[in-house]
Amino acid sequence: MFVLKFGGTSVATAENLNKVQSIVQEQAKAEKVIAVVSALGGITNQLQESANLASNGDESYLKILSAIEERHLTLCNELLPVKERNSTLTQTKLLLNDLEDICRGVFLIRELSPRSLDHILSYGEILSATIINDYFKSTGLDSDLFNSKDLIKTDNRFGKATVDTKTTYNQIQKQFRSAGSVSVCPGFVASSKNDGLITTLGRGGSDYTAALLAAALKAEELQIWTDVSGMMTSDPRLVPNAHPIDHLSYEEAMELSHFGAKVIYPPTIQPVLDADIPVHIKNTFEPDSPGTLISKDGPENGQVVKGTSCIQEIALCTLTGSGMIAVPNISYRLFGSLSRQEVNVIMITQASSEHSITVGIALEDVDKARQAISEEFSFEIETHKINPLEVETDLSIVALVGSRMKKQVGVSAKLFDTLSHNGVNVRAIAQGSTELNISVVISKKDLKKSLNSIHESFFLSDRRKLHLFMIGVGNVGQVFIDQIKAQQEYLAKKHNLDIFIAGLANSRQMYFDEEGIDLDNWQQLLDEKHQKMNVDAFVEIMKDLNLRNTVFIDSTASEEIARLYKDILESSISVVTPNKIACSSSYKNFKELTDSAIKYKSKFLYETNVGAGLPVISTLNDLIKSGDEVHKIQAVLSGTLNFIFNNYDGTQKFSEVVKAAKEAGFTEPDPRIDLSGVDVMRKILILARVSGYDLELDDITNNGFVPEECMETDSLDEFYSKLDEHDDVFKEIFTKASEQSKRLKYVATFEDGKSQTGLEAFASDHPFYNLGGKDNIVLFYTNRYSDQPLVVKGAGAGAAVTASGIFADIMKIASA
Repeated sequence: MFVLKFGGTSVATAENLNKVQSIVQEQAKAEKVIAVVSALGGITNQLQESANLASNGDESYLKILSAIEERHLTLCNELLPVKERNSTLTQTKLLLNDLEDICRGVFLIRELSPRSLDHILSYGEILSATIINDYFKSTGLDSDLFNSKDLIKTDNRFGKATVDTKTTYNQIQKQFRSAGSVSVCPGFVASSKNDGLITTLGRGGSDYTAALLAAALKAEELQIWTDVSGMMTSDPRLVPNAHPIDHLSYEEAMELSHFGAKVIYPPTIQPVLDADIPVHIKNTFEPDSPGTLISKDGPENGQVVKGTSCIQEIALCTLTGSGMIAVPNISYRLFGSLSRQEVNVIMITQASSEHSITVGIALEDVDKARQAISEEFSFEIETHKINPLEVETDLSIVALVGSRMKKQVGVSAKLFDTLSHNGVNVRAIAQGSTELNISVVISKKDLKKSLNSIHESFFLSDRRKLHLFMIGVGNVGQVFIDQIKAQQEYLAKKHNLDIFIAGLANSRQMYFDEEGIDLDNWQQLLDEKHQKMNVDAFVEIMKDLNLRNTVFIDSTASEEIARLYKDILESSISVVTPNKIACSSSYKNFKELTDSAIKYKSKFLYETNVGAGLPVISTLNDLIKSGDEVHKIQAVLSGTLNFIFNNYDGTQKFSEVVKAAKEAGFTEPDPRIDLSGVDVMRKILILARVSGYDLELDDITNNGFVPEECMETDSLDEFYSKLDEHDDVFKEIFTKASEQSKRLKYVATFEDGKSQTGLEAFASDHPFYNLGGKDNIVLFYTNRYSDQPLVVKGAGAGAAVTASGIFADIMKIASA
């Protein structure tokens, strides 16, 4: 025998019921089948609403009853042949008339007792079972209708009655001795053992009905047919990548259902657990999908962690005080006071010092709990032995469930590491000695990010998702977006990495989409659906979206944005930037940024500060981390100046070469910045700091080659004019080097803790001599590379290589 339970969605429409009939018919070919059915989807809520309206004297309850009637009669007409529907329509109308009479009584006396409400709510399942049984018979199935109130016996606790299992099992076994091949039974409905009054098993109690039938009749399997393909690794509404779990133990299923996995009703498991009957969660709309099998021991192998679940709204109540230490009965009194007020304790944690006890409860129970505990410990609170109760709200519980966790070292460490890397603070922790469940309390605002991060870590460990937020969509920014767009499919397929740009901004506008901005239309979206740009607002929106694995990219030269890095890093958001301002500001600020990244588990990456896309800083970091020591750095760090001196031959004006470099996009918008040497000073300063030296920008000697009169001009036109006036200066510098068969390079040198920059001439035997185009070159002289330096050489300017350097830093974060 198989017991099949069909939920409200499965029986909601005629189309769905056709699928149900096919499932029952197929299984009835081999075994007897009992179909336990819920009310049509949404009907129980309508019954509750109509009862409440009636009790308040609101005649609009009649409109709801009319809608309920129309829906059931329409279903009869859609399901049943004309010749066979009259008796069903008659029986349905009789039931609906009874329902209206009861609601009329509630309306007249303006009172809705739990007993009356149970009676009203029971009509949902009774109506659906009546119609479905007649429908089955009309299709040729040998189907019989059984009345659950004659089968399941309970106490008089209306609303959520407690089942008398012994009496119930006897009744079920007695009633089903002569059952045919198909039996239909309404779920949820029962009756009191002493007086036969209708009771209910609580919302979701149809699962419980099915489990009781399966246990009493020793069924081969209990099947729960719903609208999802089994119990999921997490809530798919919050975690889009959640997937069905193939096999669970009873205990694992109970833990998941207790913490919010609503595919099954928590008490369902116990009757079949006692009878050692497997439970199969199946999808009515995908009947061939394997679903989830729940059995006594679960699978021997497979995932250590089976699933994550959550309770979205909880409160923490904490009792503290020196008067609790070594005092017996404190816990007894605390839990006793809560029990008397029928406050359910979801989780408990207590410090070993006995100085505090914290309990997690449902949010709606906070006022009752506060009053109960305050009254119980009023004397101790008045005498300051115990502090007034502390209550925290806006919290959620996340539970990690798996019976094999107790055999695996490092599960808790992995959980907390995942949360910390995403900036999630854990407020309380609970783990039983069985290690079946690890529960953590977190801020409600972090729930979605936490669930997705944990799911990614434990179930998709080879797949990651990054959310990028970028300010600056100029030359470099645009090329970077193009590179991301071109590589998205490749990274997803070959590296299991999903990269989305969730926020973009320029100096005037900003635009956000947490699902990922359409990179085919990002410019149009930024223009048409933007918000007015505000740097502080951009950062706040990024933090409020609270997406996992968030990376902030600053592709500007803005000092205002650079000042925000520390706040961003302290929010556990990584920063990637080609903007040199932060790293070349005061050493104190540079150190605070690097320390903040370590403390808050974020990354601060600035490879493109020096050498665009060249691996200069990463190479230097690798040397330092592996124990090498840098003695000297000699480098050509300005692609702009290298381009200029590679193209200047003394025959044309120096200003014309500078203009050509600007037109080619190799200079800053104001080329005076490049020619001043300040940019090179910042780069060598950064390399010195990465090497471990406490150096400031003022400590660097800048041997400028451009006359001061040129640099002190008010406009670019005036600047170019002054360059022409001093053209003999540049020609003389070039001629002097040329006569010695040397070439000019603008060089930064760091040696013995001191640094300088300036124009130098190099002979053909030096690595700098043949440095062409806009290339950069860096020579590292270290303990290991003392005779022959370690050389990093390549293109050091241009939007494409700078964007690729940003991309490389993003990939480092993805691989961390």
